[in-house]
Amino acid sequence: MSQNIAIIGSKGAIGKGFVDFYKKQNPSNSILSLSRKNKEADDEFFIDIEDEGSVCDAADLCSKKGPFDKIIIATGILHGVDFSPEKTLKNLNKENMMKVFSINTLGPALVARYFIPLMKKESPSILGFLSARVGSISDNQLGGWYSYRASKAALNMIIKTLSIEVARNNKNAVIVGLHPGTVESNLSNPFQGNVPDGKLFSPEHSVTQMAEVMNKLTPSDSGNCFAWDGKRIEF
Repeated sequence: MSQNIAIIGSKGAIGKGFVDFYKKQNPSNSILSLSRKNKEADDEFFIDIEDEGSVCDAADLCSKKGPFDKIIIATGILHGVDFSPEKTLKNLNKENMMKVFSINTLGPALVARYFIPLMKKESPSILGFLSARVGSISDNQLGGWYSYRASKAALNMIIKTLSIEVARNNKNAVIVGLHPGTVESNLSNPFQGNVPDGKLFSPEHSVTQMAEVMNKLTPSDSGNCFAWDGKRIEF
């Protein structure tokens, strides 16, 4: 059965992986690609998740293509040109921290505000956010990475809170976080040397795994975060 799918952050390694996967899965799937790198086309829309006006405009354009079976938010930041994850408290920098929260937490929250009304209601539909295991408070054993950990923990709280509110009007909605594992990408590139053998995934492998996880989700799973292997991550 063909699906109507929107991928936000479609030019990143994982976002592009999702676009390619669903195109190959079924050529009849309708895939909308949204990115800051896009130029307007029939299936490509511009979006800047740090700009509420841009998110609103993109949702308005997508509404003409909806409703959607899946909306996947594949955006995120771990480091920048001039900053890295904090190793200690002494490395905290207000501007860098605000940038990480802007992209990892506030942007996805804005996307949810404007795109949730575009989810299908008559059948199960999924809003999937790229989250991360390091956003789990109970799983934090090593410390460090203050901004990234905190931004993903905040995102997980938003996911949980959204799931409660949205269920009141859309009983078929599934709103979840997805942990892709460590994926070969610009985001992970500076840290790949520390990844154990067999734990660095290609975008294709990670996306295939997450797509399989989403296939098994039901509305009773809404509000949770799931890893690439299908295991639920405790917040």
